[in-house]
Amino acid sequence: MNPNTDRVGTLIGRRGARAIAALVVLGGFGLTGCSVVNAVKKVEHDVRGNKATIDAFTNKINSSQGATFEATYATTGSSPATVVYAVEPPQGLAFEVTPTGTSTSSVHIIVNTSGEYSCTASNGSSSGPACQKLGTADAAAENRIFDLYTPAHWTAFLKDFSLAAGLAGDTVTSSTMTVNGFAMQCVDFQASGVAGTSTICTTAQGILGFVQVASDSTSFELKSYSPSPPDSLFELPPGATITTSPPTTS
Repeated sequence: MNPNTDRVGTLIGRRGARAIAALVVLGGFGLTGCSVVNAVKKVEHDVRGNKATIDAFTNKINSSQGATFEATYATTGSSPATVVYAVEPPQGLAFEVTPTGTSTSSVHIIVNTSGEYSCTASNGSSSGPACQKLGTADAAAENRIFDLYTPAHWTAFLKDFSLAAGLAGDTVTSSTMTVNGFAMQCVDFQASGVAGTSTICTTAQGILGFVQVASDSTSFELKSYSPSPPDSLFELPPGATITTSPPTTS
């Protein structure tokens, strides 16, 4: 669905297959040769190093779990946009994507105590905004849209990548950068067979600050942050017409 996650998912699958194949080959050989033993020791060292680097990063980014905040991101690529992502635990969430050069939101998701809604703007018509209350299946599909901006998404990806990277000979390192005035801690990884370096960064507040996947022109970076989002973000637009998703059939 998203070019970043599709490319990364393919990368993990390929690395996982190679990891399993390597273990099978080494197991069948019996680990009797010195070169094989040394190779295994190097893999173990790489895996431990990758895990330590990734654990330090994911511990930082997971520190924002349960926090209330509003973050505005700018995306690049063929369809640049402004993204607003806000959370107010335990149930408040707002996600809005506005394509650059237009005044209409292509995606507007609101979650509050009454449910989850997908809303569209009025587009200047007299009918006003419209919001559809989502059923379980539709809500799950919509949630994949903003999953890319959550710490849980990248924590799961990095934990999977760390083991596969050690077995495949890929590298995982740490770095720092400052973007739009935000100081960030980053994890960088290079995968064999893929040109360039992928970088994921977190701010001092523990939220995503910058994401760039190698060989992909699309990235996103943090533009602004507030620990106190307005309540209106988690409310349906005034005068909105509300409909309900039809029940799914088996």
